[in-house]
Amino acid sequence: MGKTLVIIPAYNEEGNIESTLVALQNTCPEVDYVVINDASTDNTENVLKQRNANYISLPLNLGIGGGVQTGYLYAVEKGYDIAIQMDGDGQHLPEYIKNMVDVITKDQADVVIGSRFINREGFQSSASRRLGIKTLSSIAKLLCGCRVKDITSGYRAVNKKYIKIFSEEYAQDYPEPEALVQASLLGARIMEIPVIMKERISGNSSITIAKSVYYMIKVSLALLLQKISWNGRM
Repeated sequence: MGKTLVIIPAYNEEGNIESTLVALQNTCPEVDYVVINDASTDNTENVLKQRNANYISLPLNLGIGGGVQTGYLYAVEKGYDIAIQMDGDGQHLPEYIKNMVDVITKDQADVVIGSRFINREGFQSSASRRLGIKTLSSIAKLLCGCRVKDITSGYRAVNKKYIKIFSEEYAQDYPEPEALVQASLLGARIMEIPVIMKERISGNSSITIAKSVYYMIKVSLALLLQKISWNGRM
């Protein structure tokens, strides 16, 4: 296993972050981690302090994209070979980290996605969100041939090349589909592996019904503009 970092973005996760870290350290004590506390307004930072956790607190809320990019910048600075994104809300189970790392270590892929929709076990999200995910997956496939069923999954691993790329340029706001299209256009080998995800236990998702509609429109347009921009470089 190469030198591996788990990047955990967290915004107002006081009820989840401790159990997330306990599960990670109990399951994968050999990997390092950094929590990116995205200017939480609750008790998240105090929980991290009390655990003596490795974390970075951002002075302003940058959103998921800015938080994850901060993690990639940290990974570059510290010389990591593999970086794994894992949510701070406890939905991503750390027992799949080894499988993801193995794919990267064996040079079978540059980007590995933990997918709910291969074996269809565990928490599958709501029907409306599944429809949205399927739509975005179809758009990405049409635009660049990127074939990923769980295109919004935030559970993913990348090799050293894409740590550097994502540290320099990473989509903001709702970045997961855009980051995969970016990687695909750059020629990345993308692989999905089956995982089981849990429903969050504490707190609320930041994505409401209204935001879901905005998400679909915004990301669809962003994927199209990304493709047009890429064609302009050719």
